[in-house]
Amino acid sequence: MLILPIKKRWFDMILSGEKKEEYRDIKEYYETRFQNLFGAITIHPLYPPDNFLDRSEFELLQGEAVPEEIRKDSIQEIIFRNGYSKDSKAIKASCRLRIGKGRPEWGAEPDKQYYILEILDKEKLAADEKRVGDEQLEK
Repeated sequence: MLILPIKKRWFDMILSGEKKEEYRDIKEYYETRFQNLFGAITIHPLYPPDNFLDRSEFELLQGEAVPEEIRKDSIQEIIFRNGYSKDSKAIKASCRLRIGKGRPEWGAEPDKQYYILEILDKEKLAADEKRVGDEQLEK
C-alpha cells in the first residue's frame, strides 16, 4: 500500500470530507509509484509539438489501454499521513487516479496539470492500524 505524507490543512479537509482530491506533481517519482499501484502509464507531451499529433498535455493510460501484465483495478487504497512520522495521524482512502488541473482552494496551482487522486471513500486509522500498515510495507 502506498503511503503519502500531506500537510495538516489538507489532511483535516480530507478527513472532514471537504477536500475530495489530492494532487501530486507529474514527476518520475510518482509516475513509477502510480504505475505500480494503478497499472497506469503516463504519456508525456511532445516537445517540440508534432504537426500530426496535437499532444501538449500529459495523458494517462489505464485499463484496456495498457498491456495486460500491468493492468490493475482502477480503484486502489492509499494511506494519507499527516506528516512523515510513523506515529502521525493517518487516513486510509479508496482512490481513483487521473491527470488534470486541480482546484486552487485544494492546493493546486492554476493551469498546472497534476496526478489527481480522487478520494472516493475514507476512514481514519487508529494508531495500531498505522503500524501494521508500516510493517507490511517494510517487509
